[in-house]
Amino acid sequence: MAKLTVEATKENTSKVSAFVESELEKLECPLKALAQINVAVDELFCNIASYAYPDSQGTADITVESPAANAVAITFEDCGVPYDPLKKPDPDTTLSAEERKIGGLGIFIVKKTMDAVEYQYKDNKNVLTITKKW
Repeated sequence: MAKLTVEATKENTSKVSAFVESELEKLECPLKALAQINVAVDELFCNIASYAYPDSQGTADITVESPAANAVAITFEDCGVPYDPLKKPDPDTTLSAEERKIGGLGIFIVKKTMDAVEYQYKDNKNVLTITKKW
């Protein structure tokens, strides 16, 4: 298991991505899964940086572990505003981009490309875990 703690700012997105990518390379993650995970990590961390701490600064913990051979679980934890992104309805992708409401497409992509996405509010923390198998 590897863990990174950073200030939840958009400027740290590349640091989070580099950390996760480095851990995925150690697990010999294939390129297609790595690309999908990178998109998910960027989306999830940017959401934390944008919305978790609206009136203050705070940190986020990113943990990477391999629960089984050919699989990874990445957990994002923050002490920000409680928010379960999985409760938001999926966007209607049958509508054109102009007709669709803004927001929600990123988490929709995360849910479609990961094998599991789980959220819980535990010990005053948002805890979101994505799992990907290859």
